[in-house]
Amino acid sequence: QLQLVESGGGLVQPGGSLRLSCAGSGDNLDLLGIGWFRQAPGKEREGVLCISSGDETTYWSDAVRGRFTISRDRGKNLIYLQMNSLKAEDTAVYYCATDEVVATCTWLDVPASEVTWGQGTQVTVSS
Repeated sequence: QLQLVESGGGLVQPGGSLRLSCAGSGDNLDLLGIGWFRQAPGKEREGVLCISSGDETTYWSDAVRGRFTISRDRGKNLIYLQMNSLKAEDTAVYYCATDEVVATCTWLDVPASEVTWGQGTQVTVSS
């Protein structure tokens, strides 16, 4: 059974950077499309971006394009989210996830109950 664990969150000033990690166990993340989602206080969870098994990036949120990048460390079951030029509106709990079925990033609209989620890591952007 796949388990995902996020790490790397914290408090950062506007304009700063953070790198989040997503560690997987129980399945090979290299074969799957892995996405990052976020949920801000009082808002619905939203898809941010995703990496396919072929290392292609799909941006699900235009708000992060040009500032966030996603990558994977093959063979180590790790996915990274590099966040630069952070803004206050990036404050949220960040989750990595996968539907464990497809190798692409076409699963954004799959019901949340059919997706494997990590526990989340808090990112707070504030001065």
